[in-house]
Amino acid sequence: MKKILVLCTGNSCRSQIAEGYLRYFAGDKAEIYSAGVETHGVNPRAIAIMAEDGIDISHHTSNNITEYSQIPFDYVITVCDNAKERCPFFPTTAQKFHENFPDPAKATGTEEEILQQFRNVRQLIKDYSQTFVQKYL
Repeated sequence: MKKILVLCTGNSCRSQIAEGYLRYFAGDKAEIYSAGVETHGVNPRAIAIMAEDGIDISHHTSNNITEYSQIPFDYVITVCDNAKERCPFFPTTAQKFHENFPDPAKATGTEEEILQQFRNVRQLIKDYSQTFVQKYL
């Protein structure tokens, strides 16, 4: 079984959304983890917009990359430029992928406008995750 790590800055939005979709699309073909170079807690809006699409990430936790240093990952996916640049040395032979998704946590406006930006990023990550699973699993 393949092991996939999704890495972002704070492990609160983009990596949590990606973990949810990768788990959904991969099924029993992979073990999916997510982490950050920092931990900011799981963003409540990320939980809400994933629930809108039928995926429950309310049980996810915000984890630091150091917690997974002993896991032999097959793939590491960074989902923001900051994580790619700040990622400490991570001893792995994993194949690395990078996609810089916009940070919905930085969205401004009314609550509905902010949620719409979360939904837009959710769709980008959903499409990426589905394609990744089809191509590599």
